[in-house]
Amino acid sequence: MSLGYAEKLSYREDLGNVGMSELFDPSDILQSKIEELAKLIEESKHLVAFTGAGISTSCGIPDFRGPTGIWTLQREGKPLPKAEMPFHRAMPGLTHMALAELEKVGFLKFVISQDALPPKEINPAEKHCKMADLVICLGTSLQITPACNLPLKSVRAGGKLVIINLQATPKDKKAALVIHGQVDQGLYSFAKVRSICQSWYSIARDRFILSKSFLWRPSWFNHLSERCPSS
Repeated sequence: MSLGYAEKLSYREDLGNVGMSELFDPSDILQSKIEELAKLIEESKHLVAFTGAGISTSCGIPDFRGPTGIWTLQREGKPLPKAEMPFHRAMPGLTHMALAELEKVGFLKFVISQDALPPKEINPAEKHCKMADLVICLGTSLQITPACNLPLKSVRAGGKLVIINLQATPKDKKAALVIHGQVDQGLYSFAKVRSICQSWYSIARDRFILSKSFLWRPSWFNHLSERCPSS
């Protein structure tokens, strides 16, 4: 089973730190941090999201530097992990949908997908980071240059940096808030509490899915509904 882009990127030398221990904030501290995150988002005028592979692990797509990540296993000389489903059948997770809703209601101004950032997109990404009064880094270890330095452009211009990741990053000391927990738990909790996420993802309206010829399976809808509670 192919892992798509992850498999293609698996063999490289500049891996940085991999296989680091995962960190989890205690539930009471996590809740306090989510409330702080909510305040930062609500007060922001130009919010930018900076995403890494960690936002898609809940969708069955492996990350790179986690305990069982692509590059972690590569360094250990182990076989690549098996994806839970074919890449083209993966459904959006709660973080993807929360980002879509945050954009829809006007909070989110720009999204930087670090794992799909071609050189020609660096300039607009840098522009928005300099404009941002808040950059939220989601599911990324912030190690791959030059992309990993983009969020600091906001900090240097007086903006604030929030990092939500299960592992420590080299940019943690620059952040106004660091949340150690599942990305879905952090961002979706804010969106749900603020009643932002009202019109969840619909597979019947997905332009990518509609443009392909897939073998539709009822189980896909069940899988998605489990991750998209209505209340």
